[in-house]
Amino acid sequence: MDNKTFSSIHYSNYLQLEKITNAQKLRSEELDQPAHDEMLFIIIHQVYELWFKQIIHELKSIMDLLRPEIVDEKDIGKCVHRFSRITEIQNVMIAQIKVIETLTPLDFLDFRNLLVPASGFQSYQFRVCEIAMGLKMEMRTTYNQKIYSNEFTEEQKKELHDLENGNSLFDIVEKWLERMPFISSDDFSFKQEYLHSVDNMAQSQKDAMKNSKYVTPEQTELRTKMIDQNKQYIYDSLNENLHNKQVKEGNTRISYKANVAALMINLYREQPILRGPYNLINKIVEMDEQFSMFRYRHSQMVMRILGKKMGTGGSSGHEYLMKTVLNHQIFRDLHNISTLLIPRSELPELPKNVLDKLGFKYES
Repeated sequence: MDNKTFSSIHYSNYLQLEKITNAQKLRSEELDQPAHDEMLFIIIHQVYELWFKQIIHELKSIMDLLRPEIVDEKDIGKCVHRFSRITEIQNVMIAQIKVIETLTPLDFLDFRNLLVPASGFQSYQFRVCEIAMGLKMEMRTTYNQKIYSNEFTEEQKKELHDLENGNSLFDIVEKWLERMPFISSDDFSFKQEYLHSVDNMAQSQKDAMKNSKYVTPEQTELRTKMIDQNKQYIYDSLNENLHNKQVKEGNTRISYKANVAALMINLYREQPILRGPYNLINKIVEMDEQFSMFRYRHSQMVMRILGKKMGTGGSSGHEYLMKTVLNHQIFRDLHNISTLLIPRSELPELPKNVLDKLGFKYES
């Protein structure tokens, strides 16, 4: 075994603590207008930027693992673990808003005018997070008719442009889903069997209502319409031509093939080989949801501290932030898979050859 010499290092030097703890330059002190709470304001936003850096680090590694044509099963587990880390970081980010809210409106007014035109809108790393996940220019909520990238240097603009024109996490996950086997074989068509089960389920629900002593004729008529509408929605969702039309019109984003694969994974999640993919999809949805929650809590915090005042960067403050909560949701199609789910009792029975492929079969 080769002898290796390891140099020792001090805790403070390893963490570059001198740089970090001396990185708080209070404008209020520089301008001789002391404002006690500016220290908190700076530190909390510096902490957010560090969390953004870690999220970007995790996202890049996940994208690298999912990008190959053939994804090793063990790498699915790594991705799930790293997504879990991201969502835990997001929990901390959301909880940190309570710390910001110890800053009262009057406390903030002591130094707010010193910040103009600085704004969280100028966070380069947060934009990288959004674009890496798959937020496209046409999906963005703009403020003051400005392009978001105008806030950055020419070098940063180029990096953001290249990132937006490359394959995002959304693109990589979509291609990964499209490659999923098991959807169709010589003796099994998931789509056909699934729609047959939807027909049986709808008829069973109608029969149950007709035979019930507790449902009035009016209620029966109303619920029958609801059952038919839900059935039609499912049929439309599994119609490839209609789905492609919805994509073209911008009403949905994920490809037809990826959508069907995500549905099958969700319905047959108990099958051993689909557990990893299901956990992966579930974590992606959770991450997307957590970013929406972060935006929502941020908007509520702004309303609490600023009311309806304009943001320091010139945006409409709370109003602008609330619009981003829904408009900047990236994996909405994976959230909507829940609309297509049917009870386990109604699931089509898988043929033995498909079950063998989905399970871990050992033969002596």
